[in-house]
Amino acid sequence: MIGGYDYGRAGRIGVGTPQANPTVEAELRILMPPAVSLTVLRLTSNAAAPADRLRAYLLGLCEQLTAFDSFRPDVFGFGCTASAYLVDSGDERAVLNFCEDRYGYPIVTAADAIDLALSRIGARRIALLSPYPPELAVAAIRYWRGRGYEVAATGTAGDLGPTGDTRGIYALGSADAGAALARADLAGVDAVLLSGTGMPSLPLIADADLGVPLLSSNLCLAAALCARLGLGDPIDPASAPGQAWRERCRAATAIAGRE
Repeated sequence: MIGGYDYGRAGRIGVGTPQANPTVEAELRILMPPAVSLTVLRLTSNAAAPADRLRAYLLGLCEQLTAFDSFRPDVFGFGCTASAYLVDSGDERAVLNFCEDRYGYPIVTAADAIDLALSRIGARRIALLSPYPPELAVAAIRYWRGRGYEVAATGTAGDLGPTGDTRGIYALGSADAGAALARADLAGVDAVLLSGTGMPSLPLIADADLGVPLLSSNLCLAAALCARLGLGDPIDPASAPGQAWRERCRAATAIAGRE
């Protein structure tokens, strides 16, 4: 037991999610054990351009975290993958180091969590599927190649319309991710990455049988947070945590009155 709390006896997690994102909190509550508490911070920005909003979430994190006031989680998860694709890695690390020093708790980003997961399973050649507009999708490919991965296949999930506003991602479902997956050429890949914390994907991952690991931003973030708390690996479908979240996912997505 980490603390003498009524809630969060297995650990208290803070998570930052883009202001209109309805998916991070829902999926992390499915992925995390019930004895873990989840306290959510909405990352906010008034910028009109999606890329500027995404940068602001990360570069302004120190000010954003003041909204937690005196609350100090055991670990904080930054639940926006795309921010890392648009911010210089040196600037990102400087912000994270400053925040950790100021607030006194470790911070794990979704992008770093993905890298940890891919490294742990030995994946170097990946398929990258996302709901991003073209410029952001290109930035994502460049980012993962810069981290030493071969992006062997890509694909787009859903349609954001003529504006390409990333807020449109929040209207997508796991079926959109599934359609992109069905179109992808997975020959020779070590893993498939569904990038983007705003696109639901757990129902798809729960029942996937690809022959290679199917990962998402939220699944990898949950795995990294669990590792920090010593709670096992939800990525492994044969593990107790992996089986438990799949049961929670089926219960959460069941239609009332139906088996």
